[in-house]
Amino acid sequence: MTLRAVFWDMDGTLIDSEPYWHEGEFAIAKRFGGTWSEALGWQMSGTALSLCARKMREMGTDLPEERIAELMVDYVARRESETMPWTDGVLSVLKSLVKAGVPSVLVTSSPRTLAEVVVRQAPEGAFSAFVCGDDGLPSKPDPAPYEHAAELLGIAHDDIKECIALEDSPSGLQSAVASGATTIAVTGFTRADVREQHQFASIRDYVGIDATVLENFVTARTRQGNKL
Repeated sequence: MTLRAVFWDMDGTLIDSEPYWHEGEFAIAKRFGGTWSEALGWQMSGTALSLCARKMREMGTDLPEERIAELMVDYVARRESETMPWTDGVLSVLKSLVKAGVPSVLVTSSPRTLAEVVVRQAPEGAFSAFVCGDDGLPSKPDPAPYEHAAELLGIAHDDIKECIALEDSPSGLQSAVASGATTIAVTGFTRADVREQHQFASIRDYVGIDATVLENFVTARTRQGNKL
């Protein structure tokens, strides 16, 4: 199989956790004297947690940024422990990759606590590794998280084009594209405008998607001379 690996963004791609984040942002802002809006929540979607906490403080939330981030993670972790909001059809895709022997790596700006919760609840053997916001790497849109994901699997930089990266946010798509991965935008679970982020292709959801379909994207890119 030409497909070497699949790199998954977490929020809005693998799981539809944005409602949990937004609930937490509103609750924390209200409790500690800040203001917040749905538009701000989506604006911060896909960015580093520290940036979101900074924005919440700018909007009046009267807590240190570190404490805001801690409360947000606690809120989302609790909600995900109760019900993991897998995006529709994604579990079937993960299982098809396991069956095909294609490794997956979770690539998220979220902290290790949340990455581990997702990996533990995924189908057995689905994830070979994960990259998270606690790893000390430059955050998306820098390509470092995706480059590190390839390194964890022993995939050389020149071969990262044979890996699929699934993303849903502008910053995440920029990160994946810059790494050289064959980048696919998942548009059905986000309100962000991701039409012109130079991704190789876009899919609305995971209906009809499996390991073979993902491999076909890699094959098609190779035939086009690896141009995005």
